[in-house]
Amino acid sequence: MTAIPAPLRDPEPMLKQALADWGGQDDLWIFAYGSLIWRPEFDYAERRMARVHGWHRALRMWSRVNRGTPECPGLVFGMLSGGSCRGMVFRVPQPQARQTLINLWQREMVTAVYDPRWLVCQTETTPVRALAFTLSRKSPNHTGELAPDEYRRIFREATGRYGTTLDYARATHHELLRWGIHDQALARLLALVDAPD
Repeated sequence: MTAIPAPLRDPEPMLKQALADWGGQDDLWIFAYGSLIWRPEFDYAERRMARVHGWHRALRMWSRVNRGTPECPGLVFGMLSGGSCRGMVFRVPQPQARQTLINLWQREMVTAVYDPRWLVCQTETTPVRALAFTLSRKSPNHTGELAPDEYRRIFREATGRYGTTLDYARATHHELLRWGIHDQALARLLALVDAPD
């Protein structure tokens, strides 16, 4: 089994800060833009379509455990600054929220790559303040611009403990379409799989 890379930084103080920022008095909202949409792995009382301004979904984060290995890194989604992003917000009732956040940290923050942020998410009824996992372009896990041939190679070769990068991207695309969310950038990347070399 491939060893999990050492965290870039200590995730524990970041969890404590997120818990403090949440406050513990209200229900917890979580913004999902990738696999959390189709595999949240936590109980929730409500789910709404939502849009975040100032950030966008991008398949530009190296994955050396879940969807790749250190020898053959795969890709997962990060939320980069700029543009806007349509996804989901989940409401976790206050009594379950603390443990949900702890469990979420164990899933999303194993290597402490993400920068967790509280963002205003516009929903069909009211805006909500939700926790989102964003990615800095300064992070060593940010891929920068990748050529189409590099995406093709990664889709063809990269696999990790949760499966392939290609399956992950396709599952996210399928779920987004199911909710009426058309991510044109993701669709273009997936079209590379069947395009002639």
